[in-house]
Amino acid sequence: MPQVTFIDAHGESRTVEGEAGATVMEVAIRNGVPGIEAECGGACACATCHVYVDDAWAAKTGSPEPMEEDMLDFAFEVKPTSRLSCQIKLRDDLDGLIVRTPTRQG
Repeated sequence: MPQVTFIDAHGESRTVEGEAGATVMEVAIRNGVPGIEAECGGACACATCHVYVDDAWAAKTGSPEPMEEDMLDFAFEVKPTSRLSCQIKLRDDLDGLIVRTPTRQG
């Protein structure tokens, strides 16, 4: 099973396992990862599952599709490696993926 490491805005990390085919957001929700709210349930209709993909993994996870790009306009502190975690499907070659959760507004 591929592992994903989530690093929060304070530098605390949490590594969890997920099944290939699941999204990074689904894995985060199942494991209670803080900073991933997923208000729309993974429909790419909000930006509450926004993450920063670690630079070393950016090429493997790919670029956002146009719909995801539109939703990222609503995310807080968007960076070049910003992605919606509901749009990143886990694959065996993503074992060890590292993503960071942004500081939340408010």
